[in-house]
Amino acid sequence: MASQLPKPQEIAKIDHHPPATDWMDVKTEIRPGMYCHPVKVESLKGMDGAFPREWNPTEADWKLPADWKGIVKEGIKDRLQRFRSFQVFMDICVRCGACADKCHFFIGTGDPKNMPVLRAELIRSVYRGEFKTAGKILGKMAGGRKLTEDVIKEWFYYFFQCTECRRCSVFCPYGIDTAEITIIAREILNLLGLQIDWIGTPVNQCYHIGNHLGLKPHTFKENIEYLLSDIEENVGITIEPSFNRKGAEILFVTPSGDVFADPGIFTTMGYLMLFEHLGLDYTWSTYASEGGNFGFFTNNETMKRLNYKMYAEAKRLGVKWILGGECGHMWRVVNQYMDTMNGPADFLEVPKNPITGTVFENAASTKMVHLTEFTADLIKHNKLKLDPSRNDHYTVTWHDSCNTSRGMGLLEEPRYVLNAICNNFYDMPDTTIREQTFCCGSGSGLNAGENMELRMRGGLPRANAVKFVHEKFGVNMLGCVCAIDRAALPPLMQYWVPEVSVCGLTELVANALIMEGEGPRSTNLRGEEINDLREEVGLPPIDFPSGDDEEAGEEGEE
Repeated sequence: MASQLPKPQEIAKIDHHPPATDWMDVKTEIRPGMYCHPVKVESLKGMDGAFPREWNPTEADWKLPADWKGIVKEGIKDRLQRFRSFQVFMDICVRCGACADKCHFFIGTGDPKNMPVLRAELIRSVYRGEFKTAGKILGKMAGGRKLTEDVIKEWFYYFFQCTECRRCSVFCPYGIDTAEITIIAREILNLLGLQIDWIGTPVNQCYHIGNHLGLKPHTFKENIEYLLSDIEENVGITIEPSFNRKGAEILFVTPSGDVFADPGIFTTMGYLMLFEHLGLDYTWSTYASEGGNFGFFTNNETMKRLNYKMYAEAKRLGVKWILGGECGHMWRVVNQYMDTMNGPADFLEVPKNPITGTVFENAASTKMVHLTEFTADLIKHNKLKLDPSRNDHYTVTWHDSCNTSRGMGLLEEPRYVLNAICNNFYDMPDTTIREQTFCCGSGSGLNAGENMELRMRGGLPRANAVKFVHEKFGVNMLGCVCAIDRAALPPLMQYWVPEVSVCGLTELVANALIMEGEGPRSTNLRGEEINDLREEVGLPPIDFPSGDDEEAGEEGEE
């Protein structure tokens, strides 16, 4: 990563002064490191995408379809008619600039076209120029412009420099949600086959296999079973989860990244330990093996199709309700769009915690509960045996993942859990958390490798807030409840704040969990020696019983 990126000191030199020329006169420079590769032809074909072809964003000819202009105009017209919010957002913006400095990409790049107000203006100007009488006649004087190939290239470049995090919407006095505009713009780009591979290929694999990574059912199961051996080695507990079991009370769905990559796998180990501790009647599905929804970054129809698979599998298995793992956009889709897309899920029961008896009325329609809500409820009712000192080698701060915080309202529950499982927890500054949380800089399908400079620039505001609590409180661990965050934040921290690691919430829960029959727990779920970690932060060692001590004890008993 370092060889392909400017040094942090270079990226941090950001000029936020706007150019002297009008923004419409600034030609888009498509620069390596700041965009994602186009979708593979076979992936676009597999997801029934439009106009699959080989094309290159750095070349002059993008091989657009012959009637590309008519397709775009009809696409805009159709969405103006179908989505009242889009029509309203096109008309009511007064360009006050309240959102201008709220976007992490503008902060990190200094590019005015990354101001939310101007990003929306990229399509709003075409709306005025092609659909409004004043814009058609007066053109630029009325804020309108004509649709050209350069405009399409500009859209592709900048609408894929938006993570749809909605931070800008928090500050808009008119309630404009620029993320909704980005979603529509991407839909229109998809009509021309202009998709990125980090979205298109996961969507295609979700269509045909069931998850973003293309893990076939037996591989998905084997990955989880591989983690069981790690749990047995580090914790001393043997766990036997069920898969595709009909009649289980609960279907558990999690993002596939949690069973594949570090540090997500440690979160999955936490899931397995928590459920074993509770004796929970649940099952995994090797077919609905993906909670994440990259259709959300593609178009409304694709989002609907991918969301439905979880509910179809819940119906097939005959479960009562669905428990969801630590994912971001899965929860934004379920909480903001489920009812109008696939719901209500009347064939399922209103979720009831079988351990505490709590009825989750907030999930009365979707029938789906976030694991953090579930865990907080268990802690509130004293149903978990916890030793927070087991996390004393960590000083933790919390990243409010955009989709679960602004998109779901999951703000206090994770903090409630953290305060029960950690003795050293410090929040970042108020203007960088909860509803005002900064994005990881890699959401909405931008978590690729070829756009690493964009990601490091977009993640700069989050990294700055982490750096603040690292220097003030000694924070060395950044927690979150989103699979994309768990994938995106480690390289961000490595680049900006290398002293800080990243974990999921349930990993920390499992560290603190006192399980019946467990071993000495001298290593954590990552296989790291606890005393080595304690030594690094100046804590005294713990006297763990050794294997020799246990053998001696057994011989004495004999």
